[in-house]
Amino acid sequence: MDPQAVIEVFRRNLTEHYFDLNGRVSRQEFWYFVLATIVIYIAAAIIDAIIRTGLVGPIVGLALLLPMTGLGARRLQDTGRGGALIWVWTIIVGIGRVCALLVALTAWFGAPGTVYLLFAIGSLFVLIGLASLAISIVLIYFWIQPGTVGANAYGPDPKAGEAPAKA
Repeated sequence: MDPQAVIEVFRRNLTEHYFDLNGRVSRQEFWYFVLATIVIYIAAAIIDAIIRTGLVGPIVGLALLLPMTGLGARRLQDTGRGGALIWVWTIIVGIGRVCALLVALTAWFGAPGTVYLLFAIGSLFVLIGLASLAISIVLIYFWIQPGTVGANAYGPDPKAGEAPAKA
């Protein structure tokens, strides 16, 4: 694994395919992006621990939600499945990240605000976490599957080196 390739895949998907739902993406490109995203989440958690705001993680998570949605849909399409399943994951994870951001923002209003918010939406956090885990397991199973060989309904095989069709 080439670290430079991981960085290039991440950069290219953020700048050229931020929310691209069309076409296909290979397993290697998808998992390189996921690896880079995990490293960024770890860095965000470290920064959050240092500055103690709790805002960096949810903001980074929301910023990377759409690129991950697009890439996840394109990976599903590489396996011959429609990318619609990714929307369930996006909505659930998006709600969770917005709730985490709200909890972090209530810290600015002191402990009573945070405690009130956690009691008000605490069970929602649990349900969101369980739903996110369940749909993530299903998606990971689909994402690790090999892509269809040759062109399929979603475009040319990304491993074949064929030029993607212009829309």
